[in-house]
Amino acid sequence: MTKRFIVAHSPMAVFALLALASGARAFPQMPSGTKIEIVESIENRAPALEKKPPIQFGKTQASALTIRVDESTKYQTIDGFGASLTDSSAWLLDKKLSPQQRAEAFDMLFDPQKGIGLSILRQPMGASDFALSDYSYDDVSPGEKDFKLEKFSIEQDRAYIIPLLKQALARNPNLKIVASPWSPPGWMKTSQSMIFGALLPEAYPAFANYFVKFIQAYEAEGIPIYAITMQNEPLNIPGNYPGMGMTAVEQAAFLRDHLGPALKAAGLKTKVFVFDHNWDLIAYPISVLSDPKAAAFAAGTATHCYGGVPTAQDELHSRFPEKEIWMTECSGGEWQKGNLLEQQIRLIISSTRSWAQTVVLWNLALDQNHEPFLGGCTTCRGVVTVNHASSPAQVLPTVDFIALGHVGKFVKPGARRIESNSFGQGSLEDVAFQNRDGSIVLLVLNGSGASLPFNIAWKGEFASYRLSPGAVATFVWQPASPK
Repeated sequence: MTKRFIVAHSPMAVFALLALASGARAFPQMPSGTKIEIVESIENRAPALEKKPPIQFGKTQASALTIRVDESTKYQTIDGFGASLTDSSAWLLDKKLSPQQRAEAFDMLFDPQKGIGLSILRQPMGASDFALSDYSYDDVSPGEKDFKLEKFSIEQDRAYIIPLLKQALARNPNLKIVASPWSPPGWMKTSQSMIFGALLPEAYPAFANYFVKFIQAYEAEGIPIYAITMQNEPLNIPGNYPGMGMTAVEQAAFLRDHLGPALKAAGLKTKVFVFDHNWDLIAYPISVLSDPKAAAFAAGTATHCYGGVPTAQDELHSRFPEKEIWMTECSGGEWQKGNLLEQQIRLIISSTRSWAQTVVLWNLALDQNHEPFLGGCTTCRGVVTVNHASSPAQVLPTVDFIALGHVGKFVKPGARRIESNSFGQGSLEDVAFQNRDGSIVLLVLNGSGASLPFNIAWKGEFASYRLSPGAVATFVWQPASPK
């Protein structure tokens, strides 16, 4: 049966229709020149993620803009799309939902057939700004030190974070976990607190072993850590939640002399991404990756969206073409005005067109008051809203859920971005991918103020479609098997 979910979508609620989930099937292979499946959404219009009648390739090219898709030109591999199961998100999903509601929510978020198939989770290592308490994995009494990490423990995460990660992995075994600390334990820092400060030089070896112990402890729970970053937003030192300053020189030295060798000595294959901060600060990862001994331990760069533009990633790729780029954090929130769906889809299109292998939003879930949080953002939006002011509580997918649904369900991990021309903001914006099974996915946004007809050109054939202003559509087709 078709499933419907209420969507929290300012200024009105809409229904998200996951029509393609109903059959729990992949798109079948079809003969050459055949049908294109379509899923479409429009801001504040129900249903969202709506399956439209298929269209078909033919010989006629309409008099309209033409998006040309060419899988013979391939770009970066896509690792996936997702969000963060922060302490706040996990607490809400665990404590405010019934077991049945939680199971349905996880189906909706992670199951590639029943839901939108999220495939990346970014996990804070200890407390972030979205947590119920300020904690690390090695908290000691004031004045104490624990350089041997004898008090290291992930026990706090066993309350609800680890069980929920296991539930997510059960629905999507290909889920990749990337972990980031907002702060080391306070005793490792100049501030002697998880707030403010920098890493003490004598704590570099202990902090490297802190990562090793974390990865090993999580893997012992059956949760592999695919990648880590060394410090969330190292050039941002918040005043009311965990954080730490770490210069590019310090990060290069830590990676080169301590973390990289510690991971290698422990036999761990976990990837390390440098930076984990905004597009307008890319002089930082350029500095770190320009140190060849540090760069040898780095898989690539993690970026955030809160400053600058995605094309900064083009500079990174140009300088370090062998290094990956992951966009690891971008929260939506009340500060956004206008067509929110258009903004979130544009983030996905522009990030992936500029070499990002992931697009990861921020909180997987927040409540109706944008809570709980320790500090920092007080108006951030989750991928879903857990409204526990109602009885029973409601799980309300937001515009971020719709945006992620337009790619997460169709662009599978391991897909490659392929060539497609785009007409830029104010017109048709698009990005194309090819999955490992050969299927092609084209994401198109009409960013103009008018209804636009257009052609999709592929292998000398054309298909025509029209998008309303601000609408987004995902087109999927399966090339015929060779005869």
